[in-house]
Amino acid sequence: MPELISVVTPCYHEEENVEHVYRLVKEVFAKLSQYRYEHIFIDNASKDKTVPILKSLAAKDRNLKIIVNTRNFGQIRSPYHALLQATGDAVIFLMADLQDPPELISVFIKEWEKGFKVVIGEKIASEESFVMKAIRKFYYTLTAHISDVELYKNCTGFGLFDRDVVEAFRKIEDPYPYFRGLLAEFGFAATKIPYKQPQRKHGKTKNNFYTLYDTALLGITSHSKLPLRLVTMTGFIMSSICLFIAFAYFIAKLLLWQYFTLGLAPIAIGLFFLGSVQLLFIGIIGEYLGFVYTQVLKRPLVIEKERINFDPVDVLSSKKESTCSVQ
Repeated sequence: MPELISVVTPCYHEEENVEHVYRLVKEVFAKLSQYRYEHIFIDNASKDKTVPILKSLAAKDRNLKIIVNTRNFGQIRSPYHALLQATGDAVIFLMADLQDPPELISVFIKEWEKGFKVVIGEKIASEESFVMKAIRKFYYTLTAHISDVELYKNCTGFGLFDRDVVEAFRKIEDPYPYFRGLLAEFGFAATKIPYKQPQRKHGKTKNNFYTLYDTALLGITSHSKLPLRLVTMTGFIMSSICLFIAFAYFIAKLLLWQYFTLGLAPIAIGLFFLGSVQLLFIGIIGEYLGFVYTQVLKRPLVIEKERINFDPVDVLSSKKESTCSVQ
């Protein structure tokens, strides 16, 4: 039997794009007759016409499978859950916004045939604003210097992942995973395929400051202890400096008792400075505590509302995984 390729597409309010993505993927696999494929859309409880459009397509094509969540579980948990539901010999992540070119699927598969377990798209150029480019470049440079492993730069998750990689993810049982970080942790043989990311043609991006901040901090707290160590070292240095200044003021007052006045300015400046430093450090520690708290809760990745075109065996397997994840 021909090998099966699973294509996973997360979506949320993508009524303008889902049918186009579906047809482009179908055209790609029409030229890859040596492979079978399944296209899994996981919807984060869209309130527009995304799900009705997908259902109308699924009624005519058994290759199209749909998972509908009970609510919006976010852009980290939902795609990861869909990855674990894929049954293919290789799994391809493809976003619904058409900023990832589906025509690269055939290129990914050719590299996979050469023996690479991970074939990931590398965004070498994009049509986003200069400010966003600068922020992303700074973030990738920062994480490259502080992470315990070498993370993938300029990669959104668009790529192909062998069944062995998926099984490694399955063993993690992480309730809030940083996909690119875990991928780097595994160390599978990988290659990158460069591409230029176009602007979104239809609809609006669902990313905002909070989602980008959440993903960025997750990447740092998941794969680096350096910020915590910097807090400790900086705290030690600052306490030493403050102790030295306090001792110097004390000696000056003893020697020049009648002439030396302490003044309010040094006290106010010192208090505000130490207060701001302490708040910064508490925030950093809080991020790590929040990360640990999320791991300890062991909540399921998502709760499914319904599935369409999945075999009964796949549905039963999903229920068992959900049961394990809440124990």
